[in-house]
Amino acid sequence: MFESRLRDLREDSDLNQQAIAKLLNIHQTTYSDYELGRVNIPINALHTLADFYNVSIDYLLDDGGTLDLSVTKKPIDLRKYGDTGKLSRFKKLDIK
Repeated sequence: MFESRLRDLREDSDLNQQAIAKLLNIHQTTYSDYELGRVNIPINALHTLADFYNVSIDYLLDDGGTLDLSVTKKPIDLRKYGDTGKLSRFKKLDIK
């Protein structure tokens, strides 16, 4: 998905790979490898492209999937880790 988004943005801007490679100060074949998914793109290149195309890095990297946060919703029993629920190691603070 990232690779096709990268290519689509470039083509929608009527630019060739050589022009974007020059923007990124890299060789055209390196940029081609980004679009083909052969090489991971460095974060500084992502920043440059996001700024150039006026999009967010999230937009560039979004694969259209959903993020499963169910693991974070699971309750944690702190007693399992030796916590009795008492703040014995802390002074009680007066809240006014």
